[in-house]
Order: sequence, then structure tokens, then C-alpha cells
Amino acid sequence: MLKAFYKSKKHDFNLVKGDCIKVLSELDFQFDMIFADPPYFLSNGGISVQSGKQVSVNKGDWDKSQGFEKDNEFNRRWLSACREHLKENGTIWISGTYHNIFSVAQMLNELNFRILNCITWAKTNPPPNLSCKFFTHSTEFILWARKNKKTPHYYNYELMKQINGGTQMRDVWQMPAIGRWEKTCGKHPTQKPLPLLARIIQASTKENAWILDPFCGSSTTGIAANLLNRRFLGIDQELQFLNMSKKRRKEIDNAVIRTNFRERICKAANAELQQILELHENTLYYGVDLPLK
Repeated sequence: MLKAFYKSKKHDFNLVKGDCIKVLSELDFQFDMIFADPPYFLSNGGISVQSGKQVSVNKGDWDKSQGFEKDNEFNRRWLSACREHLKENGTIWISGTYHNIFSVAQMLNELNFRILNCITWAKTNPPPNLSCKFFTHSTEFILWARKNKKTPHYYNYELMKQINGGTQMRDVWQMPAIGRWEKTCGKHPTQKPLPLLARIIQASTKENAWILDPFCGSSTTGIAANLLNRRFLGIDQELQFLNMSKKRRKEIDNAVIRTNFRERICKAANAELQQILELHENTLYYGVDLPLK
């Protein structure tokens, strides 16, 4: 049985340290939804702007390209491992940029997923282009795919329509990058904003669903999941990010902070939807627990 790095008191937030492919090979469990923020392969020595300062875009050796064939093989291996742990009606979301997203799409097709959408996340506050020699990078892509081409998936169409002011939600989402209120426990170099993950989770799962993030980083996926009464398993190799995840999860045990985060998520979606995020605090989770000790 796998050993948990951390388990919340309600067992609704679980962390495991290790390589996701190896961890998943030892896990006998299937999830309702997977969100993956894999390496983008963009650590190429370039520069960007962060908090008004010039910084390197390099995230670490884990984010460096190993060449076309090896990058493709890496994406094939982790997607294949995830497929084995996705329920028959489950869906997977994968974020990326042009550096990796075409490879991911190719592997999804080869592994017989059905791609449902390619969401364009248009950032309302992108960093400036320092070179002034090309257009400012202001978007990321998020592929949404289901496991089986013929098995229906869950989509909360009515809620997404309501969030979008009564009209069908489109595949271009205008949302800001992470705010200061999301960095109270530190900052991961590729951290995603809570409102973005909250929308993804609400769109494709019901309450009490199990959600997996194989490259969890600082576990924005898990924090959003718990704020929305879903359950979570995150896997990461980096101790510092697992500790950050643990700290973030303990932070929302504070009722004031939890309420504040929910209100901010609600505001980012639609101010009139506050009642949707006023969830029961004492929800009793049902179903089997993760096989972790």
C-alpha cells in the first residue's frame, strides 16, 4: 500500500511524494476527473517579468525539453498511466502552451481519448514582452478530453451557462493570473489561479467526486476541490512543493480564510452566484477511501 505524505483529517486531501507514473502503477483506484499541469518544455534560457522585475523563464531541469521524440514519449507514458486510473465516464484536463500542447493532443488521440474542447485561457494581466519583437504572450491552452469516445461524460451545462450570464459558455475564458491572496503560503513557478480550477471542477464533476492531479505542485487543484466539496489526490516529486501544498490545505481549515477564498472564487465567476458556493461545512463523504496508509 502506498504511503501518504499527508492526509487531511477528513481524508479529502491526500498527497503522495514520487514520480506520478510509478505511483499510479502501485495504486488501485479510479478517479472521476484528472487535471494535469505537466512540464511545458519552455525552460530555454529566456526572460520574462514577474512583479515588475526581470526574471528567467527557467523553472528547473524538469521543464527542459529532451527533444521531440523523448518529449512525446514522456507525454504518452504519463497520459497512459492516467487513463488507467480514470473512470469510464471520466474526463481529463491538461494545460499547456504551444511548447507542449500539440504533443499532448497527439498522444490523447493515439490513446483513444476523445478531445472535447481546447480552452483558451486569455490572461487579463499578462507580463509584458520585453523584446518588443513579437506579440505579447497572454494565453495558455487547456485540453478537455473524455476517456471513451462512446461513453457519455458529465458536463454541468446549466451552471456554466448561468455563470456566463445566461448564454452558452464559449471556449475562450478571460481570467487573471494568480493574485496576491493566493500566495500566502509561497508561490509555485507555474501556479494556476483558484478561480480557473474552480470553473474546471464545477464544469465536469459533482460534489464528492475524486480528483487526481499527477503534477500537483502547490495543489491549487486540491484546494479548489476541497472548497467545492470534492476529494483530491495530488502527486509530486518536489518536497518543497508538497510542504507548500500541506500548508495551503491547513490554511483553509480556518473558517474565515475558507469563506474569503470562496467569495473570491465566486466573484471571479459571477457575483450573483454566491449561493452556489455556500456549501455545507459538515458534508459526510461517501464511498471508498484511497488505499493509502
